[in-house]
Amino acid sequence: MDIVIAGGGPNGLMLACELSLAGVRPLVVERLPERSDQPKANGIVGQVVRLLRRRGLAEQEAPMPAFVFGAMPLHLAGLDDNPLHGIGIKQPELEELLERRALELGVEIRRGHELTGLAQDADGVTLEVAGPGGPYELRTRYLVGCDGAHSKVRKLSGIGFPGTHAADVVSRTAHVTIPGGVAGRIELEVPGAGTFALYTWHRTERGAYAILPAGPGVFTVAAMEWDSAPPGDDVPMTVAELRESLARVIGADLPLAEPAGPGPHLLRRLNGRNTRVADRYREGRVFVAGDAAHVHSAMGAPGLNLGLQDAANLAWKLAAEVRGWAPPGLLDTYDAERRPAAERVALHTQAQLALTAPGPEVTALRQVFGELLGDPPARRRIASLLAGSDVVYPMPAPPHPLVGRFLPDVPEQAGARPVLLGATGDLRVRHGRVDVVPCDRPEAVLVRPDGYVAWAGAPDETLEQALQTWFAESVA
Repeated sequence: MDIVIAGGGPNGLMLACELSLAGVRPLVVERLPERSDQPKANGIVGQVVRLLRRRGLAEQEAPMPAFVFGAMPLHLAGLDDNPLHGIGIKQPELEELLERRALELGVEIRRGHELTGLAQDADGVTLEVAGPGGPYELRTRYLVGCDGAHSKVRKLSGIGFPGTHAADVVSRTAHVTIPGGVAGRIELEVPGAGTFALYTWHRTERGAYAILPAGPGVFTVAAMEWDSAPPGDDVPMTVAELRESLARVIGADLPLAEPAGPGPHLLRRLNGRNTRVADRYREGRVFVAGDAAHVHSAMGAPGLNLGLQDAANLAWKLAAEVRGWAPPGLLDTYDAERRPAAERVALHTQAQLALTAPGPEVTALRQVFGELLGDPPARRRIASLLAGSDVVYPMPAPPHPLVGRFLPDVPEQAGARPVLLGATGDLRVRHGRVDVVPCDRPEAVLVRPDGYVAWAGAPDETLEQALQTWFAESVA
């Protein structure tokens, strides 16, 4: 076995798809016997949306006209080169989409099989797995843990998970009906309680809340309550508990009720705030990705954007190693590129949480920050932060505005292979691992399979160096 992926959620399935496109079929082992239908994320926001479109997994849509940062409105309509893209797909639907694509590509997915132990040596990793028919062993060259925040892969391989935990806020979210509520396009009117803007977070002196439509007559209601004593983790969350918390946060009682029908309906409580990034993403032949590598607040919807890009970054590098053409040090670039990206997300989600906290100091900070957001360059800077388009990978290439950045407008014929774009004339690449795609560009651009630019400029000896560095290729 070349590669085993522990975890069959969106990140593990994305990794499996990307590996298959690169010519390596992994094995996915997933603890749950069936794909989860529990509502989690309601959409994807960020740079990875464009990669999903390139893979034929998402439709082309215009950039988002508005968003929020720290429960403050972020107006993006009319912004030049707005980088913030999003698609409204629920996580169970995304998992179904990715699983279907993985199976089409020939990936084997073993559900109801849980990783229980591992031991690695110089040549590979021996896994202990508990399956429906009993325990068994697997031998693989590489193991990737996409098994969530409580990752066994991370723990068993000795990868540290430093960070912070604060117990000063309780977040509750549920699907509910609001009897008597009349929803317009952007507002909800609740007799006796008031009018509430939809699709955005609102800060109060006790916390923050958001209301957004989740289906006919159903809403997703979220309340963040600061300085509140949470129930124990073993106490089930209820709609009544959310209603009481929301009343304390907004100072009005909304008549929340459980939706009719079988569901599944979202009902979740998070005690405290947890921000952690693995101290390394690789331990020998073991890697971690997604929530196994980083956890943070969901404010700004960064989780899937971050985890799916982990998968896209790692897949082609692992495939190169398995297929025998990886240049020296290629696998080490996964940690060097993706861990700083996670630390950046941890930073901005902590900043957003801080902006929702109560108190006059935070109110003053929000006023100043709101004035800054009146400037289009400031709004674009925040949009880039949320999208992840401000991420620039370190590249051993001559300086160029595109180098190290995600290139959004790669032609569709590029597929999932590395490509050399531009007015390249009769240029050929010797071994065929890089496709030459002529297009209307003033300069040539070398793009990796994950969409990031490895080199740009006029073809010369630095192009030869970049081809050797990333793909062990040369110009014919």
